[in-house]
Amino acid sequence: MVNETTVNEAKVTGTLFTRYKSSAVWAASALSVVSLSLSAAALAQRDVPALTVPEGTGPVVAADVAARGITHARELSAAFQFAAQNVIPGVVAIEAIGKSQTVVDRHNPESESGDDEKNDEGGTFDRSPFGQGSPFEELFKNDPRFRELFKGTPRRNGPAPRQRGMGSGFVIDPAGVIMTNAHVIENAETVRVRLHDGREYVATEFKADPKSDVAIVRIKPDSPLMALRLGNSDSVGVGEWVLAVGSPFGLDLSVTAGIVSAKGRGPNITEREDFIQTDAAVNPGNSGGPLVNLDGEVVGINTAISTRSGGYDGVAFAVPVNMARWVGEQLASKGAVSRAYLGVAIQPVEGDLARQFGVDINTGAVVTQVMKDTPAADAKLEPGDVIVRLDGKPVRSPRALQGIVEQLAIGKGYPLVVRRGDKDVELTITMKEMPQDYTLSGRRDLKRETAEPAKPTTKKIESVGVELTDLTDDVAKQLGYNSAGGVLVASVTNDSPAAEAGVQAGMVIERIGSTNVTKVEEVDKALEGVSIEKGILLLVRTPRGTQFVVVKALAK
Repeated sequence: MVNETTVNEAKVTGTLFTRYKSSAVWAASALSVVSLSLSAAALAQRDVPALTVPEGTGPVVAADVAARGITHARELSAAFQFAAQNVIPGVVAIEAIGKSQTVVDRHNPESESGDDEKNDEGGTFDRSPFGQGSPFEELFKNDPRFRELFKGTPRRNGPAPRQRGMGSGFVIDPAGVIMTNAHVIENAETVRVRLHDGREYVATEFKADPKSDVAIVRIKPDSPLMALRLGNSDSVGVGEWVLAVGSPFGLDLSVTAGIVSAKGRGPNITEREDFIQTDAAVNPGNSGGPLVNLDGEVVGINTAISTRSGGYDGVAFAVPVNMARWVGEQLASKGAVSRAYLGVAIQPVEGDLARQFGVDINTGAVVTQVMKDTPAADAKLEPGDVIVRLDGKPVRSPRALQGIVEQLAIGKGYPLVVRRGDKDVELTITMKEMPQDYTLSGRRDLKRETAEPAKPTTKKIESVGVELTDLTDDVAKQLGYNSAGGVLVASVTNDSPAAEAGVQAGMVIERIGSTNVTKVEEVDKALEGVSIEKGILLLVRTPRGTQFVVVKALAK
């Protein structure tokens, strides 16, 4: 389907954008015809009879399909060219220059003697022919075929050249505001920007938000720059053609094409993740460059790749432009990002968890922990609540909830709907600004007031496959917990339901079914009314956080 923007573009550029989306189909048809023709020729050489078509029709039909397919393939190519030509003038190369470091003799594992090789002047060898920190060094240095390249050029001890990082960016304001990745300018003292026409400027200001990996760089150009149009990353579809533009390996303004492979990815690169995955080739140096659709609109910022070789392996990630726009506006206006927060730990509702909580799979986010003195605590949220709607918007995953929450107005109240037990409960939550040092571990406060410390008791639950014991303050400290509370899993039987569910020794069970447990003697009561055949819901804690698991009887 051609959207409104595409139709308007088509009025100016002819029929290009009304037809390019069908070009791939015609191209495939043409390739099929060519393949059949080649196959027929190859079979004929082997004296193997080929398939035939009725006389007088086959060649004509084949030629017609091929001609139309090639025409549409060329139109698709023209669409790529159109997008690239309209984007390239707004793409820049960025050089981040950090502090200089003092180079001293150091142990080098490459040296057979265990000492750095020395040059005639008493300095050490720089073993990278590409320069220290070059992406080429990372790509080639572990390959034995290129080992000799890293035994070369001498350099002196003492001050070394400043650390330099290369990346890409794109203009979002003609006055000289550029968007890039935070990691591109990380630890920079000076940032240089090179425009597509070769002009270079030193940035007057640069601000970054490491949580989203988005940064803003300002320059003062001699004349207004061409700013790229920011699209709507929410409307980008899986399978849609996109172009990645940037300066991989320092090669200025390279363009690669691919499709959107997936959306909503969270590979644990940053704290705020909702990445677009693409197979458009992205390499070191592409970071910060735009990912654009065929209308020439920016839909993402190329940020990272998943790789085993050090180079492009077919999986790249881009920050969605809707998130980047929101972050960029705050960085540009006040130099920092203010986020609202709930103050909970959450996990996705998958598989058996969905059945336990009575919701559809991948619907909502289940609360596993509520931090003290946070908006969630004030709103009376509880562990086990499944957040299904916030501010009238459906919550489909923890990542979606995070995206909704952080852009809400600080100080304003919003309706919050949770599934609690077998019914929906509507709460009102008033948003607060997230503290800059906020982390789940740092804000956790699970201290429970007890009388005298009791002697730990143990209990085996054969049907589940665990042995439990009371968690004392001393043991909690030894295991890395902030405080006692809950019952400690002392051991887990191999090939038991607990082991199958991922329960491990050292975990703390805080809740069984819908009952909180603080000591072993409360376990039997908590197990009443639950069935291992249907699944026992456990809220377990590790030093890293809390999560729900479902322990079910093993299939016979």
